[in-house]
Amino acid sequence: MTDSGTPAAGELLASLVPMVRTLGFEFLEAGPQRAVLRLPDRPEYHNHLGGPHAGAMFTLAESATGAVVLAAFGGLLDRMVPLPVHAEVAYRKVAKGEVTATAELERPAAEIAAELEAGGRPEFPVTVAVRRADGAVTSEMTVRWTLRPND
Repeated sequence: MTDSGTPAAGELLASLVPMVRTLGFEFLEAGPQRAVLRLPDRPEYHNHLGGPHAGAMFTLAESATGAVVLAAFGGLLDRMVPLPVHAEVAYRKVAKGEVTATAELERPAAEIAAELEAGGRPEFPVTVAVRRADGAVTSEMTVRWTLRPND
């Protein structure tokens, strides 16, 4: 954590992925098992229903999974590149106002790192739920990530 309380993984993600800065995501938590990001409610992000556009929510959710991956495996960046390889999203309810994405690593980080160290290219799921301020889940996503060894 920095002095301001912003998780270091969030800062790394924002420095590597310009879209994170463009959409103004707020990093509430970014650890090796769980990350929580918020999309502020801005009119320029709205869709035809007056809520956040599905593309902005997708980017929020995918970025939350990336924050978990960087927090869990950022120390291995000299040996690998983390890449999302598949994403599946389900939109459940209409979103209004600011939304928050909570992502969770679905396999133990140590198991994934061991697979990489043994010469493999691990794939693993990170799940995420996007919620409105009232707690209702507006969408759910699973992103399968890989750690591609550097050549």
